[in-house]
Amino acid sequence: MAKMQFQREQVLEQSANLFWRVGYNATSMQQVFKHTGLKPGSVYLAFGNKEALFKESLSHYAQLSKQGIAAHLAAAQSVELGICEILDGMVAQSAASDYCSCFLVKSQLELSDEPTLQAFVSEQLKQIEQLYAASLSDKYGEEQAKAKACSIMLHIFGIRVYSYHSGSELAMRQALRAGLAWLPWQSLNH
Repeated sequence: MAKMQFQREQVLEQSANLFWRVGYNATSMQQVFKHTGLKPGSVYLAFGNKEALFKESLSHYAQLSKQGIAAHLAAAQSVELGICEILDGMVAQSAASDYCSCFLVKSQLELSDEPTLQAFVSEQLKQIEQLYAASLSDKYGEEQAKAKACSIMLHIFGIRVYSYHSGSELAMRQALRAGLAWLPWQSLNH
């Protein structure tokens, strides 16, 4: 039996980057082999097929995202200020010349005609929303925290998609402040 001789996490990151940039449908397995440097047998033995590799890559990306959000919120002076910093960081990212939105959001939009994969992506996004809701629930109660988390996700989707249209950091920051007026934006340095 063939022995896997690669770092699984590294392959997941490389594959996630490829699917993220090119899209699930446009990514061929030949591109995966080339991008990861792996032979077809190694990829198929370790992951099964393109869909399974995509799901595991997306899951890996989502897990890292959730860990980053949780760590940022835990380290912030308050949950609300942490949310401001996260959203402000997304706006700053959107101004980069090589901006590529968010792997989860792009996949959600791309896979509208693939119900199984879209449901999988939706579940990852739902977990992020639940993370925000859980972080806010102590202060706002469960129902209000869920509503605020939903509003945060609406704004995240807006940032991730609108960035391709506008690119105006100032306009997006003003829109965030207007749409999420309950957050302590005045505590940010700009």
